[in-house]
Amino acid sequence: MKAKIFDRKFDAGEEVVGQLDLGKARRVGTVPKRVNVDFPAWMVESLDREARRLGVARQSLIKLWLADRLAEAVSSGKR
Repeated sequence: MKAKIFDRKFDAGEEVVGQLDLGKARRVGTVPKRVNVDFPAWMVESLDREARRLGVARQSLIKLWLADRLAEAVSSGKR
C-alpha cells in the first residue's frame, strides 16, 4: 500500500493496524546512549536513599527525574 493511501485511510479513521508489520516496528529515539556523570558522594547517598524508599534502582530514579524535568521544560516553553 502506498503511503498516500495509508495516510488517507488513517486520517479517515479507518483501521490500518492490519496493514503494518509490527514485528519490524521501532520506537524512534529510544536507543540507549551511555553517558558518564560524576556526582559528589553526598548526592549519591541521597539518591540511593530515595531510590530505596521508592523501591527502584538509582539509575532508574535518575532517568525518571531527568525525564520529568525535561518534560516540564518543554511544556513551559523553556526548550
